[in-house]
Amino acid sequence: MTDAAELRRRTAELLAAHPPAGTDRLDFLKARFDAGLAWVHYPEGLGGLGAPRSLQAVVDAELEAAGAPDNDPRRIGIGLGMAAPTILQYGTEEQKRRFLRPLWTGEEVWCQLFSEPGAGSDLAALGTRAVRESGGDWVVDGQKVWTSSAHVARWAILIARTDPDVPKHRGITYFVCDMTDPGVEVRPLRQITGEAEFNEVFLTGVRIPDAHRLGEVGDGWRVAQTTLNNERVAIGGMRLPREGGMIGPAARTWRERPELRTHDLHQRLLKLWVEAEVSRLTAERLRQQLVAGQPGPEGAGMKLAFARLNQEISGLEVELLGEEGLLYDDWTMRRPEHVDFTGREAGYRYLRSKGNSIEGGTTEVLLNIVAERVLGLPTEPRTDKDVAWKDLTR
Repeated sequence: MTDAAELRRRTAELLAAHPPAGTDRLDFLKARFDAGLAWVHYPEGLGGLGAPRSLQAVVDAELEAAGAPDNDPRRIGIGLGMAAPTILQYGTEEQKRRFLRPLWTGEEVWCQLFSEPGAGSDLAALGTRAVRESGGDWVVDGQKVWTSSAHVARWAILIARTDPDVPKHRGITYFVCDMTDPGVEVRPLRQITGEAEFNEVFLTGVRIPDAHRLGEVGDGWRVAQTTLNNERVAIGGMRLPREGGMIGPAARTWRERPELRTHDLHQRLLKLWVEAEVSRLTAERLRQQLVAGQPGPEGAGMKLAFARLNQEISGLEVELLGEEGLLYDDWTMRRPEHVDFTGREAGYRYLRSKGNSIEGGTTEVLLNIVAERVLGLPTEPRTDKDVAWKDLTR
């Protein structure tokens, strides 16, 4: 059994063999993965040691104290939080060994090809088609939207309709798509912030080998649930220090600018500070629950809290700043590799937080998930549940 002492010993050996100050960053990350210290709860040979997930903090603390480089998790968050656990659960041994190492080291960035113009909240209604040819390859045609990091991604997790003659949830298959293949076109979607971190992706005759299918043919909806549950935990359950996230800049402004204070704003800030701290501690408890297994629907509740708090806190910060809160530093069209909520001014945070109630599952859909799967309330009537996808009104 691998315990904390054993992990400290292995970490010390890694640091001795690859001193961070004199080792190339990528070489160090590769060595860390090969030593099983990337994600210790993964199996041996896949970046882990089969150790309890809770012991990852032991490794991270030792490496941080030694000044070791990290893998820039914000840049590769989709790969780490969504693609990796899905590949681990449903991938073949060959797929795991091909994809997990360069995913974790950041050599290959991933994106998610799920949502479509006509299938966002009702994701199971997606219309992107994958048709299997006699040689075994699949040919994919369709359009995806709201795709973060598509402009820098090498790989994508993709769900497509492979059988239109069965109800919508049963005719979907899950694939890994090479974003550099012919027929993949990425176009920027400029947002209210001026940036284009999202994209729309057009797939025209894209060939995907059957070896890049995850799970069984037609079982893609079940595979996708693993991805979506992990996505919600990654968004709503991220590890933050006290006053991390949106509440930090708002509290800092309050402390540094006493001339802006009013009694009403003070009461509202106190309420949101407490709620942010409760959410942070609840997220910690959720991560501890993951030690016992895969994430469940509880992640939907955390993602709901994340969106609401971000929007309320950013709104309070803009109001606190008064006329200054209306200022916006830069509308330049750019395509960032990740979102930086706290690195820019209050106006940016206010505008960008509007997307929090859409990305990672809309608020309305997540409320249904909490109602049905957490609270056990009756499900909403679904008249299309047993209707073949091709017969649905669109």
